[in-house]
Amino acid sequence: MSLIQIFIGLFAAFAITRAVRQFRSGALTILWLFVWVIFWIALAALALTPQIADRVAATLGVGRGVDVLIYIAIIALFYLVFRVFVKIEQVEHEITGLVRKLALEETDEQRSPIKKDSL
Repeated sequence: MSLIQIFIGLFAAFAITRAVRQFRSGALTILWLFVWVIFWIALAALALTPQIADRVAATLGVGRGVDVLIYIAIIALFYLVFRVFVKIEQVEHEITGLVRKLALEETDEQRSPIKKDSL
């Protein structure tokens, strides 16, 4: 077993404990906890038995196991960036709506005393 395999295995264990902590604090749903635990277990398994990645690469027609892992990682990262982008857009839209609502409420509060005094 090489040093990098040990490092990846230890890091995967660390990442799983962090995911469980985030779940317990309410920051992760059970679905995302499951996704992250499966991801880190798969990564550790691939690090400890690189022959699996070689078999997957041969099945997909890619030269080396490392290459297929890099392709999969790039695809996953682009997907996660897309999800983050969509979430940011949703939050910006919600903030814009809230700011508009607060501005209208503030305007109504400023106008109502004037109407009462003028009567």
